[in-house]
Amino acid sequence: MTPTLVRQHSSHARATPHVDLRARARDWSEIQERMLVPLHEAVYERLDVGGGTRMLGLGCGSGLALLTAASRGAAVTGVDSRSPELLDLARRRLLSGTSEDPGAGGPGSTRVRADAPRIVEGSPGDAADPTAPAFTLVTAFEPTGCRAGDSEQLGELLAGAIPLAARGAAVVLAGWGPPERCATTSVLRVAAKLTDPVRGTGGGWRPALRDDLEEVAQRAGLRPDGSGRVACPFGYADTDSAVRGLLSTGLFDAAVAATDREQVDKELTEALHPYQRPDGTVWMPNVFRYLIARVP
Repeated sequence: MTPTLVRQHSSHARATPHVDLRARARDWSEIQERMLVPLHEAVYERLDVGGGTRMLGLGCGSGLALLTAASRGAAVTGVDSRSPELLDLARRRLLSGTSEDPGAGGPGSTRVRADAPRIVEGSPGDAADPTAPAFTLVTAFEPTGCRAGDSEQLGELLAGAIPLAARGAAVVLAGWGPPERCATTSVLRVAAKLTDPVRGTGGGWRPALRDDLEEVAQRAGLRPDGSGRVACPFGYADTDSAVRGLLSTGLFDAAVAATDREQVDKELTEALHPYQRPDGTVWMPNVFRYLIARVP
């Protein structure tokens, strides 16, 4: 098992029924976010992301996908409107030591480098920079096909981002693979069951549909230009880390509101039991899809 996926994590207090947003952001960045690294790397390799790439990351969260692209030489901008706590972590990851140009007037110069990473809180339009070239890559790595209404929300993000992209720029959309190829699907159903126990639906969760990504691209006026599937297993040090990582996604918020945190923890722990190994680690194989589309 990959060590970075299953290292131990410090526990956060659970006494309060209110969400500790800072603790959730840490759980996301330390536990859950890295599960999609194989997806990021597969896309970057296929598109040859490097020094000539100007990337706009939609829903960038705590910025791991941006950091990976920047390490390949790309100039990156991340934008998100949902969590100031996650964006604070993204800034720490990306902006430390990169805000000054050592050749811009000697020691103490504070001129911002033209290729310095940017983290923007707000909508894609807030990332516009009339002095910079258009983006050559737009990514939306948060998987669609999981939360009710997520396709519509992604369409709204794309409507604001596409005008900032160059003609022919690649736009990458990501989504969950077929439910039968994603072990985590059975765990996510807990959210639906607890939120609407009569129908077993609701709670903001729904199973992925085959053409989710293609429909979003079509509505956005994009031209499909290839797709792929990537194995992204979810691996955790233990059940507690798995529960905290999954809760950090926000997919169980409605279930917590409909019942309580203790009940959700209990149901999640039971759902994770089939995926717990003899050494206590939790391992759930998953497949994610990505679609590459082009700006006409």
